[in-house]
Amino acid sequence: MHFFQKQPMMRRVIYALFPIYIYAFLFYGFRLVFLSILIFTAGILTEYLFEKRKNKKVSEAVLVSCMLYTLSLPPNVPWWIAVIGIVFGIAIAKEAYGGFGRNVFNPAITGRLFVYVTFPTFMTSGWLVAKFGSFGKDAITSATPLAILRYGGSVDIAKLFLGLRAGSFGEGAMFLILLGAIYLIVTRTASFRIMLSTFLSASAFILLFDLFLGKMPFLLAILSGSLIFVSVFIATDPITAPKNKKAQIIYGLIIGTSIAVIRSFSLFSEGTSFAILLGNTFAPLLDFLTKKVKK
Repeated sequence: MHFFQKQPMMRRVIYALFPIYIYAFLFYGFRLVFLSILIFTAGILTEYLFEKRKNKKVSEAVLVSCMLYTLSLPPNVPWWIAVIGIVFGIAIAKEAYGGFGRNVFNPAITGRLFVYVTFPTFMTSGWLVAKFGSFGKDAITSATPLAILRYGGSVDIAKLFLGLRAGSFGEGAMFLILLGAIYLIVTRTASFRIMLSTFLSASAFILLFDLFLGKMPFLLAILSGSLIFVSVFIATDPITAPKNKKAQIIYGLIIGTSIAVIRSFSLFSEGTSFAILLGNTFAPLLDFLTKKVKK
């Protein structure tokens, strides 16, 4: 008897994320492995305890949630905070709604946002810069590119693209994220409409804010933070995103616009987590409003 439900779509997401995981390991080494072991154990165990009462198996989707959650964390986050976040995400954002396929909010982002709001000091000061191939050795603390840009500084565009800067475990490898996007689109695993509408709407407003309000430089801003990672892997979550094609475009517009506004005008330098949950909130309504009425 298999422990997990077989979910080919979720496996394809894991395949797309795996190169990013390996790339992060080359930078952060055992730190990533240590946190992954704790997060996957806590996440799987949480879902198992809920599903056991219903005589159901653990979904392979929980592996995706754990993977996305891990890759979204600051490398220096305390282990106990990482565990609290994934338990909250799986228990409250997923199982409280009835389990796989019934949840309204993305579990990985819900968990991350919970610990971000609850433990802001730890979640905003755990940024490390490690050299490629250092496996976590000689890492130094640094402000994230978005924080630097907000205060008028500048960052190297090549380093942004290659992930040679401070940030979460998985947001830096732009070229691997783009390859993952191509794979997910070709295999019809994720919606290209959501990817494009999220990224393009965020980019458009960031450009406008740069040109007319003197906010963060456009090109550096769109390559900083987790905008591309979120557009490809988080916004496209098939459970919490709309199913209707028109709704998917509007959904991406909501998320992308929210990211640009939060980044530019709030105290939060990133804003993607808030934007995703806002989009999740409207997803069922968007499907309802855009569905075809049978005559």
